Amino acid sequence: MRINVVGRHFEITDAIKAHCEEKVSRLPRYFSSVQQISLTISKVGSHATNEYDVELILNVERHDDFVSHAKASDPYAAVDLVVEKGERQLRDHKEKLLK
Repeated sequence: MRINVVGRHFEITDAIKAHCEEKVSRLPRYFSSVQQISLTISKVGSHATNEYDVELILNVERHDDFVSHAKASDPYAAVDLVVEKGERQLRDHKEKLLK
């Protein structure tokens, strides 16, 4: 499984990359067919209003990609929110397949 962490108008530090990789590495436990995970962190707005938009793309075998978005004033919080959304999408998909 490949994990890509990309920054747009934002520098990805080692700490943020480690946090992202730790959080998304849990996702295959919800659905084992995850092939690639892409996480894009974008800084939105001016210097006075720091807001971060995070996009999570989950590439899964034999299904279209799952895409999640989250915004927060802290990049760590935005990553946590988007990973929770991705978890929910994978759980719902797995439940749908098991029915």
